[in-house]
Amino acid sequence: MIRWRVPLLLLVGLLLFTAVCDAQTSETDERLWRFLERFPDSDADGDGVLTIEEAREFQRARRRLGAVEAPPPDHADVVYGPHERNVLDLWIASGEAPRPFAVFIHGGGWTSGDKSGINRHDLTGLLEAGISVAAINYRHSTQAPYPAPMIDAGRAIQFLRYRADEYDIDPTRAGAWGGSAGAATSMWLAFHEDLADPEADDPVLRESTRLTAIAPHAGPTRFYPEPEEEHLGPTVTRHPVLVNLFGVNDPADLDTAEVREQMIEASPITHLTADDPPAWLSYNLPLEPIDDTTSPEDVGHHPLHGVLLKQKMDELGIECVLIYPGHNEDPYGGRVGFLSAKLLP
Repeated sequence: MIRWRVPLLLLVGLLLFTAVCDAQTSETDERLWRFLERFPDSDADGDGVLTIEEAREFQRARRRLGAVEAPPPDHADVVYGPHERNVLDLWIASGEAPRPFAVFIHGGGWTSGDKSGINRHDLTGLLEAGISVAAINYRHSTQAPYPAPMIDAGRAIQFLRYRADEYDIDPTRAGAWGGSAGAATSMWLAFHEDLADPEADDPVLRESTRLTAIAPHAGPTRFYPEPEEEHLGPTVTRHPVLVNLFGVNDPADLDTAEVREQMIEASPITHLTADDPPAWLSYNLPLEPIDDTTSPEDVGHHPLHGVLLKQKMDELGIECVLIYPGHNEDPYGGRVGFLSAKLLP
């Protein structure tokens, strides 16, 4: 009896250990959270929470394929503006034309990154739903400071509307999403007044930049806190990328009145009004207090930004879905579901 009891106990222990591991998610395991931060494409169902099985499947897929790549665009490196980085890739959805479209704006602190960072699952999900997709490059802030990246992203939307007939696009149904800097840019465009200039010599600039819906991930909504929002902490104004974004030479210059005004103007929440589109916001970090030990990186991607924005959107009667670890009530089942519900007729 004793001979087989020990192996049996070991087997039971192994099964229990495996069950505990399989129950781990990015909400409870820091390693999975870091993995999701590095590989957002690993979140197969797009719910903002990475399970250990999703991580394992992502790693198996990378081993099988070498890398997880998006399907090739129907139109690659389309020039939408005068700068060398004013190019986009465009995937045309099948189905009865014209089709709605959604624009991916890459992250990277406005200093790095490019359109190749588009999430494969978002891309294929939107295409399967019947939504055409564009992924854009824009000027980095090292090439031209604020508002250049936002203006470029707006121009890409204007360009697609200008070429709507050529690309079988419905110009009245436009969405946007992106992570980090791309999230902030998509929110800025969604809430900012229309950049269209009816008197512009360039016909592209006569088109609207208004959006129907947005689904940003881990985006800052304010770069300089209002007095009632000091719980964002002083580090909200100390992220290194802001030096380049606002074209200053030293972090101390961020405290000047002139730059502070720019920070307020660049904050998406500044422009929020009752006629703005609905939003689906997601964050990977838990909603924990911010203090002096919180890194500027975490402050910039903290779900408190989403909490503050949702409060104001709720007050204005604008729909806002907010997803972060421990708070995953999502009637749409993810980013693709939300954008599909808002963009499709």
